[in-house]
Amino acid sequence: MTNINIIDEIRAKLEENPHVHQPAEIAMSEREGDVTLRGSVGSFHERQAAVQVARSVPGVRRVEDQLMVDLRNRWDDDVIRGVALQALMSADNVPADRVDVKVDGGWLTLKGEVKHQYDSDAAFAAVQRVPGVGGITNEIKVITAGIDG
Repeated sequence: MTNINIIDEIRAKLEENPHVHQPAEIAMSEREGDVTLRGSVGSFHERQAAVQVARSVPGVRRVEDQLMVDLRNRWDDDVIRGVALQALMSADNVPADRVDVKVDGGWLTLKGEVKHQYDSDAAFAAVQRVPGVGGITNEIKVITAGIDG
């Protein structure tokens, strides 16, 4: 595929994707299969969706994510924390009693200790769609010795 074809294909897929709300706000360039995405999106989840769309296009080797999350309809940090904790508690595969959430300026940080990497991954997956989140840092430690269950 040529440079223009790859960008056109990404643009078309972004337009079709229900998780990318303002695809026109995403600028992109391509060189030898390396795609750069720049601009603003409304949530962390939308950012991930845009990158995933770009990666799915034939001919794309690598995607450089320079997208910024613009929280125009900013949520209160305490509300985000409550929704995130509820998401953790509602997920069957998350040891919610071992994971805590801190939110500062819309940035969510997961903390705690779990027995397996898949527990940490499940916690991340449970909170990635929480509205109002500008980004997520996963500081959950995987400690296999000394944790019951």
